[in-house]
Amino acid sequence: MINRPITKVPLFLISLFFALSCSVVRDQQLGLQPDKSNCNQQGLFTYSTKSLPNPLHDVKLDTFLLNHFSYRSLHVAHAIGILNLMTQLHELTMKNRTTATEDRLEVLELKQKIIQKIHIASLEVSAVAGEMDCEEERADQIATYLKSKEDNTETRLTVAAIVIGAIGSITAGTLLANGSDNNTPEFIGIGTGLAEAILGVLILRHKQTIQFEHPRNALKDIWEAPANSEIFPPAIWYYLTSKNPLTGEPSLREQIVNKWLGFGQIAEAKENKRESIYSLFFGNGGKYTADQLTNRANMYDQVEAQINLMNQDLQLLAAEIEQLSGN
Repeated sequence: MINRPITKVPLFLISLFFALSCSVVRDQQLGLQPDKSNCNQQGLFTYSTKSLPNPLHDVKLDTFLLNHFSYRSLHVAHAIGILNLMTQLHELTMKNRTTATEDRLEVLELKQKIIQKIHIASLEVSAVAGEMDCEEERADQIATYLKSKEDNTETRLTVAAIVIGAIGSITAGTLLANGSDNNTPEFIGIGTGLAEAILGVLILRHKQTIQFEHPRNALKDIWEAPANSEIFPPAIWYYLTSKNPLTGEPSLREQIVNKWLGFGQIAEAKENKRESIYSLFFGNGGKYTADQLTNRANMYDQVEAQINLMNQDLQLLAAEIEQLSGN
């Protein structure tokens, strides 16, 4: 009578541990393919530092450009390499006005060339932003899957704790009501209390992980800031990494990293943990929890948002060029 109810509790916990470990194995055998990604169809970019534009503040700009275009427009125009074309367009436009020539074909061709370059740059921005969004959704989808598995396990553990507590209370109460004169009710109470405590710890600490690979890692380039990026094309990489020393504002890349650090997305209390987190997020992959995958998705979302700002500046540039040529 004394040992029987107590031995059932450890046996139940052992079987529960086996059930949890088996569920992890089955999850890894599902067709999630977390080591594969079809988010990029372009391959790696290979270009030298010379392919990147010089900082805008080091470029001698035409007075006309400074007087008729905003800094944002000049910045993005320099990124896609059309400052000279914009100066030529102005010169041809003024020439046509002073000579009263009727032949505006050259002006129209040059304007069309500029608009086409802006359009191509906008498509390039959309393509890169699309890759960032795809990687975000890829991480978020697997995070949602892992979270649902954790919730199911938590529900089962909670129900098991309730059932064990109820059975223990009923059994001990029945024995006491029948006038039991031994220590069996006390042992049952201790056993069920211990079982509930263990189940409670499992509920709090149970985290499922999955091997998530990302050999093509845009977050690594944002964090390490190499001179040339294999993920981002030259114009976008210049746009993300350049800054205006006159205002003292950090570059968009630095702003992203500062937010990661400021909001604790990659910061940890201990140095060794911090290094492991850096290796996980900025390496080729590793074992992720659902929370870490969600964090990774959020980091990609922040990169995507900053890249999309370039499209706003391209739109502003096109509007200013149209306004200029229409005057």
